[in-house]
Amino acid sequence: MENKPKHIELLAVHSSDNADETVSVTVFVPEKASDFFASKIEAYRDEETKTGKPKNEPLIARLEDISLGTVRALFTDNLELFPSESQEVWWEVWLRHGVRESFNQVAQILDIRITGNSITFPEREVVLVLTSVTILSRIINNIGLIAELRLAKDSPSMFFEMDMQEQVSWVQELANRTIVASNNNLAVCLLDSGVTGSHPLIKPALAPEDCLTCDPNWGVADSKRWGGHGTDMAGIALYDNLYNALTTSNKVYLTHRLESVKILPDQGENDPKLYGAITKEAVSRVEINNPKRQRVICMPLTSKGDNNRGVPSSWSAAIDQICFEFQRLMVIPVGNIPKPIICSEYPSRNDLSPAENPSQAWNTLVVGAYTDKVNIVNPSYAQWQTIAPAGDLSPGSRTSLLWTDQWPIRPDVTFEGGNLATDDPHSAGMDIDDLRLLTTYYQPNVRQFNLSGDTSAATALCSYMAARIWAKHPEYWAETVRALIVHSAEWTTAMLSNLPRNPSQSKKVSILLRRYGYGVPSLERALLSSKNDLTMICEDQLQPFHKKDGKGSVKTKEMNLHILPWPTQELENLREAKVEMRVTLSYFIEPNPGERGWENKHSYASYGLRLAVKRSTETLADFRKRINKQEQETEENVTSTGSSDSGWFLGPKTWNRGSIHSDIWQGTAAELAQKDSIGIYPVSGWWKYNPRWEGWNKTARYALIVSIRVIDEVEVDIDLYTPISISPKIKQTVPINL
Repeated sequence: MENKPKHIELLAVHSSDNADETVSVTVFVPEKASDFFASKIEAYRDEETKTGKPKNEPLIARLEDISLGTVRALFTDNLELFPSESQEVWWEVWLRHGVRESFNQVAQILDIRITGNSITFPEREVVLVLTSVTILSRIINNIGLIAELRLAKDSPSMFFEMDMQEQVSWVQELANRTIVASNNNLAVCLLDSGVTGSHPLIKPALAPEDCLTCDPNWGVADSKRWGGHGTDMAGIALYDNLYNALTTSNKVYLTHRLESVKILPDQGENDPKLYGAITKEAVSRVEINNPKRQRVICMPLTSKGDNNRGVPSSWSAAIDQICFEFQRLMVIPVGNIPKPIICSEYPSRNDLSPAENPSQAWNTLVVGAYTDKVNIVNPSYAQWQTIAPAGDLSPGSRTSLLWTDQWPIRPDVTFEGGNLATDDPHSAGMDIDDLRLLTTYYQPNVRQFNLSGDTSAATALCSYMAARIWAKHPEYWAETVRALIVHSAEWTTAMLSNLPRNPSQSKKVSILLRRYGYGVPSLERALLSSKNDLTMICEDQLQPFHKKDGKGSVKTKEMNLHILPWPTQELENLREAKVEMRVTLSYFIEPNPGERGWENKHSYASYGLRLAVKRSTETLADFRKRINKQEQETEENVTSTGSSDSGWFLGPKTWNRGSIHSDIWQGTAAELAQKDSIGIYPVSGWWKYNPRWEGWNKTARYALIVSIRVIDEVEVDIDLYTPISISPKIKQTVPINL
């Protein structure tokens, strides 16, 4: 079927399962050779060979049918798994040699999502693509780039369904190529049901002396009572994607260790009134055990119920106190919706299920779940559909749409939490192995692997990312790591598709922020600055309040003005090219819980910080005057910062919730060149209105992250990174008295 001089290329071959041994062949025929097979057929009809047989008989006589190629024709997997026309799934797209760049251009035009990784063979390049049969048909019908199609198979079911001997063999192979960091000073600390430290994949990273408990009667081991939840989380917090670790042949480097504090009893449950005290006791024990270790505290637990409206509780306040006093990063989930979850109720039920206690804590990183798991490769469920589309909210993840505006955005970010599937939109979704996350099992003598998901697994994934950031930058504050994770997050296409056309700011808050937080973080974006993508970090502090000469009433003291080291000349050279600036501010407040109205001296937060960005048409002097005026007019948790400054995606009115604020500005490069200053100033809290506690004499530290990137579709050959790559820090700070 091939003809190399004519560049006719064999793409895919299907052998029939029937007794007639029919073979289906798909070939690529360039436009210039479009008449090749027609001429062969005409010669067969009209001409004979010297022996009197029809010309081309060995080829033409064996052909039963000729038709234009289709997606199904290029699909070389089990046809039972072939998806419906409009269903978006992950494909292995096998590209013809040398066409990757052309395929990327087509994918950008059609808004097709492609992962960054690919595999290259002599005649093929394989990329992972999220799209539908309908979109692939458009590509195949118009341009000959694709040679073969298969479903992407990253299903954990392969390992979960192995017998014990096979599982042990795979685990031992991974353990032999796993390298544990010699640095013993970084750990993810799990507050959960305990961890089985003897598991071969966990043992190298969890020392016996780092297994603690809140009650000696409970022991330190994981238990059947909680289904081995702590060991589930340990495997994810340590390896991230255990499936990838098992299926690669490369060495696996563990950049951090584990710690475990058992906070759940094997029998019964803790008194809800003691949740806060038990959490503080757990953190105190691990801090005493190793006070110098840098740690991410991961508590993948919530209390069950639908009565949380964002009001601080004793548990959430205790967590805020831990973060503030120990200056630790704590990661907790937004909570799960109880099953059964009906397909037709998604996502309205998520929107009506409020985030659970203690996710209303201000200083933590609160994690929701989204999912990219939509591929079902088990033939038993071939015609089933996932509840959540790829890139959207995981079916069990809660939201904060029912909370009032004075309380923080929850979740902050989302990580993979798995999916559910059903064969009936009016029936309950089922946990299918293909749609879960692979992890370690708490009874390794029974089996090595388990499956996990929902917001607890997402929380463990977030903790892994935080530890990876600290492994590369151990000098960063907890507030900075928290800010980097939020700053690196982006909403997926599926998330943004839920917005109406020209959405109001309130719609962006309710549909995006209070459902998905700031989106899905990326470790690569958090750690790297590229040629056209530059991130700058500032860790600083200010004193929000003071008494003049230590006497009289408490007044607002100072603000910090940060002069940004913009590559001004490079930006001005870009002129009208479209650019983007993202700003993220993170700090920890000291909590003051109690149902006393939440205003002035009874406010929950000790203080608040707000940011203001210099406008393109403003002089530095005018900018300072504007901030002074805004600070004087600002009441607690109310700000008009930048109210008339266009270009912000969320808008400054969203910058007054909680203790982490992030927004994105878009405009021209010439405009950005003049937006070269950011002011950080305090707003009132109980430090100001309760002078007897002497909060007016304390300082507040914060992390400020600013990034810029060129987003214009036109090819731009301007290097934004090199001019300040020697030190991408916001160093120039001007303290100004208010």
